[in-house]
Amino acid sequence: MAPGSVTARARAELAARASYGRLIAVLAAPTGDIAAAEDALSDAFERALITWPRDGVPDNPEGWLLTVARNRLRDLWKSAAVRLRAPLAEDPLDGAARDGGRGTGTASIGPDAWDGGSGTVGLDVLDSLDAEAIPDKRIELLCVCAHPAIDPGIRTPLMLHTVLGLTAADIAAAYAVPEQTMAQRLVRAKRRIRATRIPFVLPSLTELPQRLPPVLEAVYGAYAIDWASADPDARAAPDSLAGEALYLAETLAALLPDEPEVLGLAALLALSIARLPARTTSSGELVALDDQDPALWDTTLIERGERYLRRAQPLGRIGRFQLEAAIQSAHCDRARSGVTDWATLKILHTALVRVSPTAGARVALAAVTGEVDGPAAGLGVLDALARDRPDTASFQPFWATRAHLCAEAGRVADARAAYARAVELTGDERLRAALRRRAGALPPG
Repeated sequence: MAPGSVTARARAELAARASYGRLIAVLAAPTGDIAAAEDALSDAFERALITWPRDGVPDNPEGWLLTVARNRLRDLWKSAAVRLRAPLAEDPLDGAARDGGRGTGTASIGPDAWDGGSGTVGLDVLDSLDAEAIPDKRIELLCVCAHPAIDPGIRTPLMLHTVLGLTAADIAAAYAVPEQTMAQRLVRAKRRIRATRIPFVLPSLTELPQRLPPVLEAVYGAYAIDWASADPDARAAPDSLAGEALYLAETLAALLPDEPEVLGLAALLALSIARLPARTTSSGELVALDDQDPALWDTTLIERGERYLRRAQPLGRIGRFQLEAAIQSAHCDRARSGVTDWATLKILHTALVRVSPTAGARVALAAVTGEVDGPAAGLGVLDALARDRPDTASFQPFWATRAHLCAEAGRVADARAAYARAVELTGDERLRAALRRRAGALPPG
């Protein structure tokens, strides 16, 4: 393959990662048919892989993709054969389930896409778009996915899929369900959006409280999924989910400046991503938070995160994201003070468990309790969690934290066994290597 072909293919793949959500939101907005937009955009990417290596990468790849996808939709909407085709609304598994949830095939486009001129309206809206200045309608699409007509259990996965471009396989792995099951749920949700004609607009102030929580969960989920492999400069990487999550969180904060949890999420992501440059060594090895060099942290991002927290504080209504942001702020304060304020961290983690008693929050509290009150106290918190939540037997952070606390308590054999279990449950090779290094540093016994 010629070098130019490799470059063109890489550019197409980069455009797919960086622009997928923006293009889907714009293409689906006129009619609400996300499946048709996905099919059209998929066709555009296929054509890019064929034509860009031959003709060169266009100056505006995103605009080129929009134009090709728009033409594909125009062909579909004007096709008499498609207009007369009965929609396969009850087909339990269409193209989206078969191809991993990316699209549904043209069979999903039924007559209602053209009745009363909705197809014509869609063409008019798409034709009026400036390919050189494509609007960002991802926030509107997030709110569409959070509409009350959509089953609550699929709202956040649907946002991760349509807005942030994760495949059904990625989302299924994060939610620990079979890929085919997740793909089918996504298909049904897209059909629901189209059938109910949910408008692509920001909800009113009366509708917002119901829709906001899953939107925030999706934005945070994108950051969390990307965190293990995030680039040290995630803000600048165009294909970084963590960077996109930060952008969306800050966009939401600008739109909703009086929503404390929105500000809390923006603060949390800014403060967390600020530490990415210190998270790995030059050779790619992971560096634990307590061992990171604060001089490498991004002070501009830390200051932005602190501003969001200060804006949220007087608004009241303390929630999970504000508390998690406050925890990150306490860690980042080591850059100023040179020490970690474990007593404050224990207070914040205790409050977080009261507000959001997840297994992750309780494991984190155990780790901090071990720092403040000794490893035996931290192990006591973990033992209580294990009694309450038997599923922690397969929760990797539980075993990594247990291994550390057992090592601190001098229980070398227990620490070694816990490290082995943590390694077994870890998919990220860098983290596996870090856990093995810690296990290897244990004294004989």
